[in-house]
Amino acid sequence: MKDASINVLGGPLETCSTAPLTGFFRNGCCDTGPADAGQHTVCALMTAEFLALSKYLGNDLSTPRPEYGFQGLKPGDRWCLCAARFLQAHDEGAAPQVRLSATHRRTLDVVPLEILQRYAVDPV
Repeated sequence: MKDASINVLGGPLETCSTAPLTGFFRNGCCDTGPADAGQHTVCALMTAEFLALSKYLGNDLSTPRPEYGFQGLKPGDRWCLCAARFLQAHDEGAAPQVRLSATHRRTLDVVPLEILQRYAVDPV
């Protein structure tokens, strides 16, 4: 079960990435629902700085894990991040850019829209 696919701007949630395939539901969108305890709702454009921070914090997103069908992320890839991790990266000065149109509205439970807008790559 998933929540309605609405973005932080109030419109339909757009696809974040299908290559690599992202999202809690692995549907390419940053959809969420009751089973998504990590709230993987922020569509982010990976940077070397963010990937290094994430690895340092214990979530290595850059190393391939073939046993899980995960090729590892590289700068330029789009990925659905946990809202709390995005906010933490913002606080650390290493937040990646985001696509507001592909970021789920539930992100606003954790990250204020004003902060997301600072990193927006799509027109507001």
